[in-house]
Amino acid sequence: MTHDRVVHAPRSECQVAAVAPGPLHCSFRLHERPRGDRRAPSRWQPRHRLRRLTIFAHNAPRARAVWAHWPVNLVDPDTLSVTSIAGFSVTDNYSGGHDDGATSVDEGGGTLYVTDRTNRMLFAVDPNAQAITGSVPLGGPPDYVRFVAATNELWVTEPGLQQLEIFKLGVDGVPVPDGAIPIENGPESLVIDEQRGRAYTHRWQKTTLAIDVQARSIVAEWPNACASSRGLALDEARGIVFASCVEGTAAALDVGHDGQLLSTMERGSGFDVIGYSTGLGHLYLAGGSCSCLVTLSVDAGGRLSFLDRADAPSSTHCVVPDDVGHAWVCDPDGGQLFRVDDRLPGAAR
Repeated sequence: MTHDRVVHAPRSECQVAAVAPGPLHCSFRLHERPRGDRRAPSRWQPRHRLRRLTIFAHNAPRARAVWAHWPVNLVDPDTLSVTSIAGFSVTDNYSGGHDDGATSVDEGGGTLYVTDRTNRMLFAVDPNAQAITGSVPLGGPPDYVRFVAATNELWVTEPGLQQLEIFKLGVDGVPVPDGAIPIENGPESLVIDEQRGRAYTHRWQKTTLAIDVQARSIVAEWPNACASSRGLALDEARGIVFASCVEGTAAALDVGHDGQLLSTMERGSGFDVIGYSTGLGHLYLAGGSCSCLVTLSVDAGGRLSFLDRADAPSSTHCVVPDDVGHAWVCDPDGGQLFRVDDRLPGAAR
């Protein structure tokens, strides 16, 4: 794949938006564009490399939005027009990885919450005013931030301190520190299961943890078939959590039956941030060491089956879907974001 051409996988179409260097987080507002609309996006030019992708819905009046960081930019996913939000750390040099600037985002109550790894701060951002409304120091270098609706809290993974730091949200939406959960040999990745009042995260090797969000305690630990654990995704309705491993394994665990291992499959390698489409029943894994995007089907029983493998950038490690049949794939070193039109058959549900 290159930044200036459309690349076709065997049964999917990959459309590329060229961007300049900088880490990236994206959110894609749920919208009503017809599934058959295959318009290629325009190109945009921020100043830094891409990092990671995150999909969520927010209440801003701009109905279709992609959030790109360092600084934070509001990007229309159809035209890729950009509105920038200033106030985050910016460095002149990018040495690879994700140690600089804003590297994670989530939404709660219409406010965006952004972690900045350079200055170790957690920011609240008003997407309507396109401005930072508050900030608070973090205990250590952050990785993921996730909103927990049941407790009106933000949970931030800080693997360097082996803890999940927790912040309460006041009526103004500004986070206030409120304790931490120790996670030995972790935490890596984080997803919230609002239906069951659980959060799921990994230890770096071999196991996935279930945490009670009210009690703030680990209530279960399950083998996840990983030698080196990385990404997490969740089918909340069916109670299936998906784990990805650096070595290339994907696993499906039944959270309602003590983490029973439902299925595993090994295709590719170098996986980190993974994505799951509840509408299609497709699990997406992008790996740099395999230079590939792998799509797996998940049937009603949680069994994984191989659907497709397409070329992807050698620096990719993150992919997330939207709700209209696209997967978004990052290319950190190339400074590119790929939009993949998933035309593969949906899983039997």
